[in-house]
This record gives sequence, C-alpha cells and structure tokens, in this order.
Amino acid sequence: MVYRKFILRACIHGVTDQAKLYDQVVDNIVYLPMHQRLSEEFRERIAQGVWSPGSQLPSESELCREFGTSRGPVRQALAALRAEGTVTGGRGRPPVVRGQVQSQSFSTFMSFTEWAHSLGKTPGQRTLEIARRAVSAEAAAQLSLPEDEQVVQVIRLRLLNGIPAMIERTTFVLSVGNLLFDFDTNAGSIFAYLKEQGADLFSARHTIDAVATTDEDAELLQQAVGTPLLRERRLTSSAAGVGLEYSDDRYLPALTNFTIENNVQHRANLVRVHTA
Repeated sequence: MVYRKFILRACIHGVTDQAKLYDQVVDNIVYLPMHQRLSEEFRERIAQGVWSPGSQLPSESELCREFGTSRGPVRQALAALRAEGTVTGGRGRPPVVRGQVQSQSFSTFMSFTEWAHSLGKTPGQRTLEIARRAVSAEAAAQLSLPEDEQVVQVIRLRLLNGIPAMIERTTFVLSVGNLLFDFDTNAGSIFAYLKEQGADLFSARHTIDAVATTDEDAELLQQAVGTPLLRERRLTSSAAGVGLEYSDDRYLPALTNFTIENNVQHRANLVRVHTA
C-alpha cells in the first residue's frame, strides 16, 4: 500500500515514463529508513480499514516476520503511531487502533448545510440581504482590501429543523461574491455552490468568542436582548493565501458548541457540535 503514495507523488511531479517511474519509486522506498516505511504502511492499513478502530495490531514478532526486519524498526514505527494518537497501548499492553475522533472535514465544518445533514437535522435558511456595497472597516482589515473596495455581502438566518439557530453575515471579494447572483441563496449551501463554480476556498482561520445579542440579533433569533451568543469569525483564503471571504456567524449556544481536539504532535482540530 505504501508504494501507491510514492507512485502518486512521482506522477504529480511529472514522471510519466514507466521505467523512470519505477526507478523513482524504488529509490524513494529504498532510501527511507525501515521504521518510516513501516509507519507509513501501518497508517495506510488503518486508513483503509485493514486494521479497524478498536482492533488489536499483530504482535511485534508477527510484524517482524512479515516485513523481514528486527524488533527495533517495528517498535519505532509503533511508537510514532502512539505519539500521534493513531494507536494506543504500551508498557506491556498490545497496541490497539484508536477509534477515530468524530471530527468534521474542512467542507463539513465550513458548510452549515453539510453539518446539519451529518447530524440528521434538516437545515434551512432565509436570506435577509444580498447586495454589492463598499466593504466595512472590519472586513477590509481582515481581507486586506481598501476601505472603498466593493464587495458582496450576504446576510442569512440559518435554521435547524425550522428553529432559528444562527445568523450568518458574510462578505465576499467581488470575484467570488458575484457568482452568488446566479444562485438561489435560499436553496442551500453557499460554500458548496462556490466550490462547484471553481472558487479557490482553500483554508480558513476560525476565531470563537462570546457576544451579547443586539436588537437585530434578538429579533431574528427570537431571544431577549443581551442573550449570550457564540460568535465564530472566519477568514477563508485561497491556496495562495489571498483572503476571499470573511464571515461573522452568531450561534445560539443552546443549539451549538465548539470542541477542540489536539495532541502533543498535531495542531488543534476544531469541531462544531450540536447540543440540543
């Protein structure tokens, strides 16, 4: 299984000749330390479900026989998987594949619609405004735009099973936002539509804090003025790092919260959770 990664990598770099491809694959594999080759293979088996969550891995002696190596590289490979949280066990306990963290993919986290469907809930939305206007001072600072730059702003009330759950205030640069004038913003996921149209929505930075409802928020969410809300401010950028979208989303905390999963070697993984 590990060989496929090297083949794909070689193809990405333009190696198409079969003989050259074979040589490059062999070179990549031969010159990797044995423990790295083993850890790559073990990760691939876990990803493919060959070793399923909760299952016990073969013993060290079995792995040594299968791969024709000593215990040292096998132990190093297993230690790497333990350190990253892929397997558990140690100190005499057999390694076991850890159950996968119930986190969200990039697209599911970005898309309220996909997230709602993943929970078995019915998403809904009511577009309050979509307009082309001068960028606000806050969005201009986040998107690195001149303060008189024209942008497209969308304001929507988002629903879960017909209940108001979130107010979405989103600002798009014109090259992306103009695509929305050919889209029914009451029809579903703006994010999914823009991706289908080729928008380079590549990465996002999320900032989460708490705010009190304004008069407008309170009316839309059917809450008392001053009710605490969870606010998620999101800056979405292209693969080149250019800001394309800035959003200020305000959630009812009774319906939604955010959990952060991390470990000693990996960056935090932020997860949006339905709590009602």
